[in-house]
Amino acid sequence: MYLIYVTYNSLDEAKSISRSLIENRLAACANILPAHQSMYWWEGNIEEGEEVAVIYKTKPAVFDRFKDMCEELHSNDVPCIVALPIHDGHKPFLAWVAEHTGEVVSDESESQDAKRNWTL
Repeated sequence: MYLIYVTYNSLDEAKSISRSLIENRLAACANILPAHQSMYWWEGNIEEGEEVAVIYKTKPAVFDRFKDMCEELHSNDVPCIVALPIHDGHKPFLAWVAEHTGEVVSDESESQDAKRNWTL
């Protein structure tokens, strides 16, 4: 499983892109965190601004598609999109993430296979 950390310029942008990623089964869940202050280098200057961070849960098999869609929809020229691998966790939760990302599960037997075959 991956936790993916992405920052956005506004809550509206975070919610809109998160919904698209979840609808396309590229993320099982999005935790949208309250706006916070950021300080960073940009074009030779130290900038300050407000950002909204989102933590997504997904699986490695869909990360490239997740990243591509997020980049396409994001308003920043260089968006922060980073994946953090999860090496272990609560197995039912990891199975839930696997079941809700990737291809749409059509029946109970496929659902059970997804639960058994989640990958880190």
